[in-house]
Amino acid sequence: MFGVASLSLALPLAWTTQFGEWTLGFERPLFLLALPVALLLAWYLIFRGGGTAGSRSRRLLFASRVFVAFLLVVAAAGPYTITTRQSDGDPRVTLLVDESDSTTVTETRAEALATRIEDEGIPVTVSTIARGDESPLGDALAANVRPGGTVVLVSDGHVTRGRDLQSAAELARSLNATVSAVSPEVSQREEYVTLNGPAKTSVGVENAFLAQVQGVTPGENESAELVVEVDGEEVQRENVTVPGSVAFSQTFETNGTHELTARIESDDRFQSNDVFYKTVRVVDPPKILYVSRGGYPFEEYLSGLYNVDTASEVPANLSDYYAVVLQDVPADEVGNVDSLQRFVIDGGGLMVVGGRNSFENGEYNGSRLASTLPVTTGEGAGQSTNLVFAIDVSGSAEEGMTVQKSVALDALSQLGGDNNVGIVGFNYQAYEVSPLRPLDRNRGRMEDLIRRLQPGGATDIAIGLRGAAQQLDGRRGTVILISDGHDRFEDAAAVSEELGRNGVRVVTIGTGESPNERNLRTIARASGGNYLRADETSRLRILFGGANRRYAGDGLTIVDQNDFVTAGVELTANPGEVNDVSVRQGANFLVASEDGTPAVASWRYGLGRVVTVTSFGGDGSLDGLLSSPDSLLLTKATNYVIGDPEREATGVIDLQDTRVGEPVTVVYRGSERPTDAQNLTFSSVGPDTYEASVTPTEQGYASVLNASFGVNYPAEYGGFGRSERLVSAVRSTGGQMYSVNDAAAIARDARDHASGVQPVRDDWAWAFALVAFLVYLGEVIARRLQVYRGRTRSEGGLI
Repeated sequence: MFGVASLSLALPLAWTTQFGEWTLGFERPLFLLALPVALLLAWYLIFRGGGTAGSRSRRLLFASRVFVAFLLVVAAAGPYTITTRQSDGDPRVTLLVDESDSTTVTETRAEALATRIEDEGIPVTVSTIARGDESPLGDALAANVRPGGTVVLVSDGHVTRGRDLQSAAELARSLNATVSAVSPEVSQREEYVTLNGPAKTSVGVENAFLAQVQGVTPGENESAELVVEVDGEEVQRENVTVPGSVAFSQTFETNGTHELTARIESDDRFQSNDVFYKTVRVVDPPKILYVSRGGYPFEEYLSGLYNVDTASEVPANLSDYYAVVLQDVPADEVGNVDSLQRFVIDGGGLMVVGGRNSFENGEYNGSRLASTLPVTTGEGAGQSTNLVFAIDVSGSAEEGMTVQKSVALDALSQLGGDNNVGIVGFNYQAYEVSPLRPLDRNRGRMEDLIRRLQPGGATDIAIGLRGAAQQLDGRRGTVILISDGHDRFEDAAAVSEELGRNGVRVVTIGTGESPNERNLRTIARASGGNYLRADETSRLRILFGGANRRYAGDGLTIVDQNDFVTAGVELTANPGEVNDVSVRQGANFLVASEDGTPAVASWRYGLGRVVTVTSFGGDGSLDGLLSSPDSLLLTKATNYVIGDPEREATGVIDLQDTRVGEPVTVVYRGSERPTDAQNLTFSSVGPDTYEASVTPTEQGYASVLNASFGVNYPAEYGGFGRSERLVSAVRSTGGQMYSVNDAAAIARDARDHASGVQPVRDDWAWAFALVAFLVYLGEVIARRLQVYRGRTRSEGGLI
């Protein structure tokens, strides 16, 4: 199932084959074609040529010449062997020194460290790889790794440009190189401030913002005074312990761009990162259509946030609206479903809210509306399916292998026995641990096999996903990927996307001390799946619990906390009722009811977005979901289906905040190309749509065509102290984290890495040529001796 070929044509002009632990190869195998030509030539000259030698002499001479020709041809073909044996190697250390501005708050002492390593007898090469406000550490690492070498980064590990560290570490691992790091200790105080929140909103909508103060301090309990201003007026002032944050809300009452500034008063190394500039573009409330026959409170709630029209059914013309909301409407009373579907396909939004007259009660099953929705009616939870665990057993997961097993066992315990389950372990190859078979009769055996897993090898998540796909063998199902995610995600995401197209969803579970959540989330979403943290495996019971292991929660449970609709949402209400629905393949299961039935789901339909809310109260309303903090779920769901509230606007429609030295794209919509735009050149990118690029050089607020944007400090000043991504990259190659006083340990590890049992290549062309010469010389000497002794005559022979 997962075999590896033993014979290969590595290059068109090279050939190798395997004999146990030996590899035999020829650099120039085409020279072997000369052997039959040499045989024919020797036969012709000896047996068809002149001379009076007897047949026995001719046969002996032919054998001798054939053997010599064979040896010379083989020598010309470049024979070599590769085997493994003990070798001291060539130990040396390359110190890659980061002298960017973020490291000035630490004590590096790289030159002194290099001297002490050389005093241990190990040659050292020192290269400076970053200066000023740029840290291309990944690029520098990739350029300096050598097969079997040792690279030591003297850096805080914050990358601000180019390749990321994990990608460079994967390259190092493929070359059997070790990446270690010296992370100097903090010697100076340094803080920086950031401000997060929506970039675009509507008039009258309450918006949540978070101002954060982060950094490094030599001491403990350091604090800084944080001041937040909105359009020049102070709205928040608080003393914040570093690291710390302040959350606040803001409602804008006028259209246009509003400026939010966060500032800290701190006596630290850099001043430029003590202020952060953010802009929020406020537009008129988008117009939505509310369709219902029940007069529910949700209409009033929406009217407080948006420009709402009401109707008893969907009309034929929806061009004035950004979204349509249907609440508790039977399928045969929706109205013009054809226009609604075209509206969504062309980019409009749709929210369908359940109740006693919708979904399974409103005969949605088989209706024209049903194909538009991310859910189907009936059998809302506990359906059996095919599941394959893909468990990362690579060397990068070695330290966390106990956690990997624990998470896998916990995840397995959540699954209902009606599911068919298989197990694949993977590092740089995939290994079948247990074939796909019913869980109810094999649960104990599978648990034992998981406990027996042993770590080792490099990581290739894409290989693990392909191995899981082989187990499914074309059947629809789900792959549960358990990994720390430290691998290049591009290949794995491509495999995941392919699986999604074939009806296989990938659910990723992050493990280890610092899982790469960005990679795992990207891989999951490529197939339409979810990312779960290691402590969230109970949510698998919602998805795959089955009748005998149904989820039993207390109220509503958020299934995917990373989705736009549910991120930052807190649910306390329990409306008590839920429509009997199940989530379609490829849709997003966001919120579950107390018995695991989908309560909120979403997906993309054409260019548009659709959300279903199927939880409701005993009176058919949304009950406590309309009250804070639960109401944020409805607001975000409505904003999700609305999408861009300026997609029909003209003028500057997109201009994001940026950093000094980083270009930003200005998108303008209008019937004519802009001309008065600070010497910017706009290019046409679509019908009545133009783009230009501007690169600011100073911090503060800047403007283009009367649209302002924030320009913040370079990314170099937004990260100090040891980066966890540096630790992850080092561990993935088997390297070590050192202190500036560990010169002896660095030298010892360099020796250990260079020595040991390693593949060694031996070239044998010289040996074949030498033997050919000795055979030829021996034969000539023997014949001369025969003539000298009178046993033959030179003039009659073939000498």
